[in-house]
Amino acid sequence: MVTNVEFVYADYTVEQTIEMVVKSRHHGFPVVDREKKLIGFVSVKELLKNINDMKKKVGEIIRKGTYTATPEMNIDDAARILFRYALRDLPVVDENGNLVGIISNLDILRSHFDRATPSKLQTLKAMLENRYGVVVSVERESVDINELIPTQWEVFQDELEGRKYEIEKGLAEPLLVIKKPGTLVLVDGHHRALAARMLGIKYFKAIVLNFPINTELGLERTAKSRGVHKLDDIKIITDVHHPLVEVTTKLLMREK
Repeated sequence: MVTNVEFVYADYTVEQTIEMVVKSRHHGFPVVDREKKLIGFVSVKELLKNINDMKKKVGEIIRKGTYTATPEMNIDDAARILFRYALRDLPVVDENGNLVGIISNLDILRSHFDRATPSKLQTLKAMLENRYGVVVSVERESVDINELIPTQWEVFQDELEGRKYEIEKGLAEPLLVIKKPGTLVLVDGHHRALAARMLGIKYFKAIVLNFPINTELGLERTAKSRGVHKLDDIKIITDVHHPLVEVTTKLLMREK
């Protein structure tokens, strides 16, 4: 949930609200009164319908009331509301009707990615312990991005842009890193690591597997065979979409 919510007052004009949309990445805004109580939600579609009457108040063009969540609502229940009613965003209100946050489709997706991380982590931990006969401990810490040794040799520009947005909104999941004596091997999160560095971020949260042996891992050997020794060696692909974006685009085209 994002707690620093952008919103518009009901007495804002259509013109003012369109200017806010243009300057943001949002597709609409919660509408509140001057006491910050939620009244409804204004979408780009509603704004476009009234583009010939730019001085009209937003409170006059929206349908009063909207679907909402409460701070204590289970994330799965919030997801059901979002997807059942095809909503992009779900305002969160307290018991007095005050706007206190907003949940987006992206928040829901990230929560499920975070749930998937423990499974990925346990698989990697078991593999290292079984193969090398050592005990691997796990901890969460911030790692220096510039010290990471990559194991992936290419990333996609469009995916980097998406990761930048997630990082700016505080939605990015942690990196997955193997810490050997004197070495940090990046296993998962190459797009996030590069995006964070582009944003000027030096340290990033990570789930770290402490591997006590200073031996070269298969992941490292494969990356080195591709000429990748540091983050700067990773190729950024700009003329092809990330595979997930390609699949999503094709699905959307079929639905039209």
